[in-house]
Amino acid sequence: MRLLYLLNISNPGRLSADSGFTFADLLTPALADAGVDVTVASPAPAGDERVGFAPMLSPSTKYRARLDPGLDELAALVRRTRPEVVVANQIETAPAIRAALLEAGTEARIAGYCHYLPFSFTDDGDLKLDPSLDDSGLGRSVLLAFAAGLAACDRVLVHSATAASWTTAAADHMSVELAEKLHVVPAPRDERLVRDPADIPPPDGRTTGVYNHRLYAHYGTARFTALVRRLTAEAPVNLMVMDLFGTRSPERVRLDPSPERHRDELAALDGVTIASDRGDRVRYRNLLASAHFGIAPFRPGCPWSMSVVDCQGMGLPVIAPRTGWLAEHIDDDLLFDTDDEAVRIAARLATDSEFYRVHAKPVALNKPHTAGHCPQVRGRAP
Repeated sequence: MRLLYLLNISNPGRLSADSGFTFADLLTPALADAGVDVTVASPAPAGDERVGFAPMLSPSTKYRARLDPGLDELAALVRRTRPEVVVANQIETAPAIRAALLEAGTEARIAGYCHYLPFSFTDDGDLKLDPSLDDSGLGRSVLLAFAAGLAACDRVLVHSATAASWTTAAADHMSVELAEKLHVVPAPRDERLVRDPADIPPPDGRTTGVYNHRLYAHYGTARFTALVRRLTAEAPVNLMVMDLFGTRSPERVRLDPSPERHRDELAALDGVTIASDRGDRVRYRNLLASAHFGIAPFRPGCPWSMSVVDCQGMGLPVIAPRTGWLAEHIDDDLLFDTDDEAVRIAARLATDSEFYRVHAKPVALNKPHTAGHCPQVRGRAP
């Protein structure tokens, strides 16, 4: 079988911070092991030499990645590679991929990965547009492009029951029939980021927490910063905050300067260290190994998190707000609704060795299953 894996790397200077590239780097060797002829189309090749590489430019902005798929380039790529299956890492590009397949005269099937949902749902079931994709009111257009992508796919893959429920509800709202083509496929774990529980000593009364998420405002970074002030003042906790992006392009900073602003604000706080993996996976592992616990993002309606999975693979307990996939995935003892609760959990991790040992072990990922078994919500228009 010939498979074309289309990536949309948003930050080619920091591949380690791009979940889509990490997934391709983990999945394509397994596909090659199974005898699949794989070609990855992206700004950078996957690590396995058996995997073919078709160079493609990185989209300069998050809107170009979704609204300017480059149909001419896609059609030419399809004619060169003649795939039987196409994996669309950016779900909104699926209609253009379908058109490119039509022009090239091939009936390849399209599997769309819903890595990022441009919406979430409130507790009352209202559909809420993602603010990071709503500049100049573009959020609803992105939502419509997402729905069009769902319609164009033969298979739609999401990473959690929460994401499946939300995607189904959004599709229903847009009159897109998903039927049996929606499947929950948990994110692949990087085996380089897995530790033996025997190698994880409990803290000696003081802990280091790690926050290894993007510092965008829509990830709830202001809310995290407020918690940091409480943790460092009221609990035996120091914080290590990862700078995953480094220096971003002027175009991306102009669209959203919040990561730089939040990084500078956090760097000025007592008890906080800003750390960078410099794009090196080994250094990233060592930084995680130097911490005692992780903190999940405060992104409203989080449908999954690669950074949380990384921490759990390293045996770090992850404390999390009770929302979205986090409430589905994190042990109830580590979930909180208020800052007071978060401070108490962090202090207990520092001082209660048995509590720490119970939670300091690699967490099993969700078992794959179809969305038909997931709880559903019914969304109302934003």
